[in-house]
Amino acid sequence: MPRIKTALVSVYDKNGLANFAQRLSNLGIKLISTGGTSALLKNHNIPHHQVEDLTNFPELLEGRIKTLHPHIFMGILALREKKEHLKTLSEHGLPAIDMVVVNLYPFADTISKSDVKLTEALEQIDIGGVSLLRAAAKNYKDVVTVTAPDKYDAVIKTLVENDCTVPEELSLKFASEVFSLTSTYDWYISRYLSDLTEDTEYFPEKIDALFERVQVLRYGENPHQKAAFYHRPHEHLPYRQLSGKELSYNNLIDTDTAIAIPYEYEMPTVAIIKHANPCGVGSDEQLEKAFDKALATDPVSAFGGIIGCNRTLDVQTAEKISQMFVEVVIAPDFEPEAYKIISRKKNLRILKADKSLQTGIQLPEIKTISGGILIQDKDTINFSRNDFKVVTSKHPAELEWEALLFGWRLIKYVKSNAIVFCAPGRTLGIGAGQPSRIDASAFAIQKAQNGNLNLKGSVVVSDAFFPFRDNIDIAHKAGARAVIQPGGSIRDDEVIAAAEEHNMAMVFTGVRHFRH
Repeated sequence: MPRIKTALVSVYDKNGLANFAQRLSNLGIKLISTGGTSALLKNHNIPHHQVEDLTNFPELLEGRIKTLHPHIFMGILALREKKEHLKTLSEHGLPAIDMVVVNLYPFADTISKSDVKLTEALEQIDIGGVSLLRAAAKNYKDVVTVTAPDKYDAVIKTLVENDCTVPEELSLKFASEVFSLTSTYDWYISRYLSDLTEDTEYFPEKIDALFERVQVLRYGENPHQKAAFYHRPHEHLPYRQLSGKELSYNNLIDTDTAIAIPYEYEMPTVAIIKHANPCGVGSDEQLEKAFDKALATDPVSAFGGIIGCNRTLDVQTAEKISQMFVEVVIAPDFEPEAYKIISRKKNLRILKADKSLQTGIQLPEIKTISGGILIQDKDTINFSRNDFKVVTSKHPAELEWEALLFGWRLIKYVKSNAIVFCAPGRTLGIGAGQPSRIDASAFAIQKAQNGNLNLKGSVVVSDAFFPFRDNIDIAHKAGARAVIQPGGSIRDDEVIAAAEEHNMAMVFTGVRHFRH
């Protein structure tokens, strides 16, 4: 790597620049600058040349054209190992530019504003800066790129220790970061303009999703698997950790369900999650009573679970949680004394949910399979009692309707095949992830029996249609008085007849809620 003799400095973010430029100058490096950057250097009495001194052209079009000139790019792209390149520079009286210090207009920050206008966004698309960086990175063996203020100290340290040179491996690293930076920058522009295009396909031909790493996790689902958490940059994280151990891969998956379920309901609601399945959900006027209902469904499975609330965690509920072993508690806020109570458990992960979760996060769901990925929109379909069809002569009573609607909001979070027995504002038994719907029914009934919960007068909820009448017979025997299911089986008539025979009300939703 040749000695750094000349540096082009043209930045939007001027934090730390005066100090950095002065230190470069003190090392004997000549500086070339533009516009506002030149003005800053002048104000600090830092010697430098303006770009116009090389190009013999003034800044044009209100500063839109400053560095886009052959005299600048010749100095950057000239290969030092080729005599003819150096001869061309000499013939034009141009210096080789050995360092490019550039950061870009803040396009992503600009479009993150809710009231940004298209004209404002377009003005923040950097042209010259991106071109300078790409040119310098392409010629990394001869030119060093510096893209952010947080690199200034390290660059100066390297120059001092290496007689104003930069090792090639470090220059290559910087070049790689340039192309990562510019590709991300272009992604934001493309995504923003695409979102403004009315005829954009629902699922585009090519996927350009961009995520950045938030943290490397201790391990994945199992200790022998590596894992990390990524999110879309410039978007709020759905929650903030207040205390406790580091979140694990499984914690994050379970927490996603634990906070989504309570926000399905208007009343204070608590969901307890284990292995991505709800093991109990309760709603009540008081959060403490909602917790009691959720816990009663399956107190054994709640051991080591995740607890989600849609209200500020109060002292009474915190006291009860503190008597259990749980991995995570997530809520929109915490009463000071309640936080003090649960934070005594040093390993308990306490998360504060972002307000955006109250309206639901609509990012698509992505799953990997061999050879590719699957993408679908979230199962967020809205419904009301008027959307459903009662298919039996008996209609549900008001309390049965309340229980049916409670269970139908929950069922889409239960792994298929799924059967849930409910009473108004609470679960009584949950059968999840069974290969047979009969097994799911039996499992849900067993859970209720284990908790000494009476299913007499309950309702039963199914995520998909009943293929035979056997599940209706089982539900009736357990004490259920009403059923809600999608319908659509070739044996619907047989299933409806079973409900009529048992004097049960049956509701068809026309919507299935498989969850794999």
